[in-house]
Amino acid sequence: MSWGTELWDQFDNLEKHTQWGIDVLEKYIKFVKERTEIELSYAKQLRNLSKKYQPKKNSKEEEEYRYTSTRAFLATLNEMNDYAGQHEVISENMTSLIIGELTRYVQELKQERKSHFHDGRKAQQHIETCWKQLEASKRRFERDCKEADRAQQYFEKMDADINVTKADVEKARQQAQLRHQMAEDSKAEYSSTLQKFNSEQHDHYYTHIPNIFQKIQEMEERRIVRIGESMKTFAEVDRQVIPIIGKCLDEITKAAESVDHKNDSQMVIEAYKSGFEPPGDVDFEDFTQPMKRTVSESSLSNSRGDGKYEPKFGSKSKGKLWPFIKKNKLMSLLTSPHQPPPPPPASASPSAVPNGPQSPKQQKEPLSHRFNEFMTSKPKIHCFRSLKRGGAGPEDFSNLPPEQRRKKLQQKVDELNKDIQKEMDQRDALTKMKDVYIKNPQMGDAASVDHRLSELEQNIEKLRLEVQKFEGWLAEVEGRLPMRTEQARRQSGLYEAQNTSAVNSCAQDRESSPDGSYTEEQSQETEMKVPATDFDDEFDDEEPLPTIGTCKALYTFEGQNEGTISVAEGEMLYVIEEDKGDGWTRIRRNEDEEGYVPTSYVEVYLDKNAKGAMTYI
Repeated sequence: MSWGTELWDQFDNLEKHTQWGIDVLEKYIKFVKERTEIELSYAKQLRNLSKKYQPKKNSKEEEEYRYTSTRAFLATLNEMNDYAGQHEVISENMTSLIIGELTRYVQELKQERKSHFHDGRKAQQHIETCWKQLEASKRRFERDCKEADRAQQYFEKMDADINVTKADVEKARQQAQLRHQMAEDSKAEYSSTLQKFNSEQHDHYYTHIPNIFQKIQEMEERRIVRIGESMKTFAEVDRQVIPIIGKCLDEITKAAESVDHKNDSQMVIEAYKSGFEPPGDVDFEDFTQPMKRTVSESSLSNSRGDGKYEPKFGSKSKGKLWPFIKKNKLMSLLTSPHQPPPPPPASASPSAVPNGPQSPKQQKEPLSHRFNEFMTSKPKIHCFRSLKRGGAGPEDFSNLPPEQRRKKLQQKVDELNKDIQKEMDQRDALTKMKDVYIKNPQMGDAASVDHRLSELEQNIEKLRLEVQKFEGWLAEVEGRLPMRTEQARRQSGLYEAQNTSAVNSCAQDRESSPDGSYTEEQSQETEMKVPATDFDDEFDDEEPLPTIGTCKALYTFEGQNEGTISVAEGEMLYVIEEDKGDGWTRIRRNEDEEGYVPTSYVEVYLDKNAKGAMTYI
């Protein structure tokens, strides 16, 4: 099967066919190019999609990725990024292995095709020239033959005519012979030209054209093979990345299988656990007593109906109010007195201190100073009101609940220890460098590192002090966190009544924020007494002093000194000891909370009938 023998007369059709083959090759190149553009666009879109859902640095979203489900989603995003990279690899390989190679091959193919068809046209022109020469020789031979016949006929005519001279006859005879000779010469030339043409034509159709057409056939077959190989490469490029894409999908499956709902639930507990005990029982309030009473702090219904909220507990009830229950605002508790109280005497009150109370300096004071200053040496309980979302908290994280504060402090201690280790590594490296300089002075001056060593020692000392400070806070928190045992729950009843007012103060101040969030101003901590031991139980049954009347606070007073008690403007309290001329009146808020306030800060209503009798409800 050869184009040279089978298609010897289809030169034009072969020319059209080979041009069509080149067009097909260019069309395939364009197809692959568009495929690479699609792959690049797809990869770009995948990368943008992965980047869009990546957590932003130093944001709340980054904290959410500690859960197994969100970590699995993050792993999926990362694998999708790698997945996009494989599509970029497909585009790059197709560009280099198919588009680049075929583009160069098309240029070579066009040059080769042009050369072959140029040779074919040259061969055709040669055979056409030979044919024209043959035709010319043939016409000349034909003309000469006709001329010789006419000359012979003229001679014969002259020879038969008796009137013609002998000279004219001889001339006609010579002319006839000349024409016969010319015809013979034309015949010989025509015969020679014909033989030559036949030889050229044989070579043309059986040698030159078959060779040229064979080369064109081989060229076309190479083009067909090349486009087939390119299609195979097209598939192989995709197949090469399938294992890596499979690994990406396997990693996504592995990440999905790593989702642990139990672990996520435990992490929610660790993230939001406060460390507080659940609230105790709500006290019964007896409304049958005729005396003027204050609003009970443990009553939830009165907190909604009245504009003021007053704490009150029974003699043995130790329940505390849950710190998240909302209450009405205490607008009257935030105003300062219009005049300063009279200075207290140096030793009139058994528990008064020489400094005496001072007029409040601020227009508004948080209620966290309600407890007396003499409890500062005891462990503290921190209010939830200091949890301002998004705001910067204090250095000791006192704005957080105990459990969360412990975690933050532990994290801070670990970070500081890592910083100390880095500084120590640098110090050790510089120390070795200094030793090398001492042994080999030509390598450097040993004194040049002394300044840096001194700085590192100072930094290490500062970091150690910071670690001690945070470890102290951590020890304080760990010592205060309630034990999850029955004994601890029984002990917690001894101090629940004492910290209830502080917790209520936290909840009330939280209500005062417009958006219900915790504010920085409210980040101050309330104080409470530690769980009582058997020593404290000896005083549980001691009878309190009898009340001799009631009083109404005219101004807000912050009990900053030992022996004093904080009161809010408009608050109703019990009087248990009158002013003895020293400017101080002893009052009681509930069974566990009593102290002295300036007499000028309260309006006293003495109950003479109840004097000397216990009328505390």
